[in-house]
Amino acid sequence: MNHSILVWFSHTLQPSLRDLTQPLIDHAEGQLFLNEAFKIIVEEVLHKGTDAEEKVCEWREPESLALLLDLQLRDTGESQGRLLQRVRNVAKYSIKTSHPHFFNQQFGGVDYHSLAGRFLTEALNTNLFTYEVAPVFVLMETEVLKALRQLVGWTDGDGIFCPGGSTSNMYAMNLARYKLFPEVKTKGLWALPRLAIFSSPGSHYSVQKGASYLGFGTDSVVLVKVDDGGRMIPEDLDAKIELAKSQGFVPLLVSCTSGTTVLGSFDPLDCIADVCDKHQLWMHVDAAWGGSVLFSKQHRHLMKGVERAKSVSWNPHKMLLAGLQCSAFLLQDTTNLLKRCNCANASYLFQQDKFYDVNLDIGDKSVQCSRKVDCLKLWLMWKAVGSTGLEHRVDKAFLHVRYLLEQMKKRDGFQLVSTPEFVNVCFWFIPPSLRGKEGNADYQDKLAKVAPVIKERMMKEGTMMVGYQPLGDLGNFFRVTVFSPHICHKDMDFFLDEIERLGKCL
Repeated sequence: MNHSILVWFSHTLQPSLRDLTQPLIDHAEGQLFLNEAFKIIVEEVLHKGTDAEEKVCEWREPESLALLLDLQLRDTGESQGRLLQRVRNVAKYSIKTSHPHFFNQQFGGVDYHSLAGRFLTEALNTNLFTYEVAPVFVLMETEVLKALRQLVGWTDGDGIFCPGGSTSNMYAMNLARYKLFPEVKTKGLWALPRLAIFSSPGSHYSVQKGASYLGFGTDSVVLVKVDDGGRMIPEDLDAKIELAKSQGFVPLLVSCTSGTTVLGSFDPLDCIADVCDKHQLWMHVDAAWGGSVLFSKQHRHLMKGVERAKSVSWNPHKMLLAGLQCSAFLLQDTTNLLKRCNCANASYLFQQDKFYDVNLDIGDKSVQCSRKVDCLKLWLMWKAVGSTGLEHRVDKAFLHVRYLLEQMKKRDGFQLVSTPEFVNVCFWFIPPSLRGKEGNADYQDKLAKVAPVIKERMMKEGTMMVGYQPLGDLGNFFRVTVFSPHICHKDMDFFLDEIERLGKCL
């Protein structure tokens, strides 16, 4: 029935009959709203939001933005016209993370096949815990995890998609503890000795958070020394493990990193695996950022020895552009450890007398109950471009970094923090007023203030986004991550030009 006729018809009926037609009207109006909202999304986010000539953001101060958005929720609903303006405002004033000049995080860009998968899973709105409610996705997740494990170098194993790399790292810590002390599941922490976890100062902060959340305590995280490139030193790891034993700790897990957040460093996995074998420790590799090098024949050597790990975290939503969120936790174990550790055997959901193979009810492996479908976006993208296309995507990112470094060397004022091992380029911009004054007592203090000011200016003008941070004794420096396949040399040139333009008068 035509929408306008349906509305007219409902208003001519008696109230009781009109109540019966209301669901039809609501459904038709909802579909009309969705169609118009989708047009706004395509225009504002996917067209303007990926156009290098448009702004990365329309900056507003918090008070001004809150007033503009009219965030207050009320008892009565709003008209469709007003709601569509709400959609437009949300799109307009949000950060355009698919923009070629968004370099702020380790995600960005857009893969349209993956995006189609995200639209589809949102529309289907299913929960990935039993085969009966998600038959397609139970089988699909199994296949995608198998393909990822094969890239790691495992012929068999287990795994699950998690809500982010932090959760994946916590899965590893919890599984390692359960494997060594299975009684922790029933008796709790009181029955355990003091456990120790080993990681590097460059590891993700989720190691500390996980230690706190899971009851180890942050004091149980032992930081191992790193070399000048930010890579864990195996000899110091061995010494720290021996020291922990002498202090009454039970060493449990080593959390290595493949692609640290700031410098993009890769720990020497083969040598660390030797230490783990010697002391019988669980070796976990946090490859949330760097795991995608496994697609590349040219660069997978950075993770040499990863096949010796017990578990791996990997976020395809980062370098591969699978879209937030897409985070895999991969496990070498074949003894159903993941389910034994996490299961609660809820009889209302995981009945054992179902008419199909109940092993397909994978939800009890998860610490969640409700779990979004994250495998489709990666599966559809992988189907579209193949492993070869994803390899090209990784290799292209390294070529962009090489070009950026070559251009930096031709310009005054750009000083590298360290030689990049990955696609993180960390550097200081030294404005003309500070050049040649490296020996001054206040030089470091002044240099540390440069990046925050340039960042503020680019945000308020909306031209670009790039992150900065201190590291240890080093004052604030920029960290640009170059990986989106949609950027080109022109965007790299713009990046350098913009840093110079915004910082030359400091």
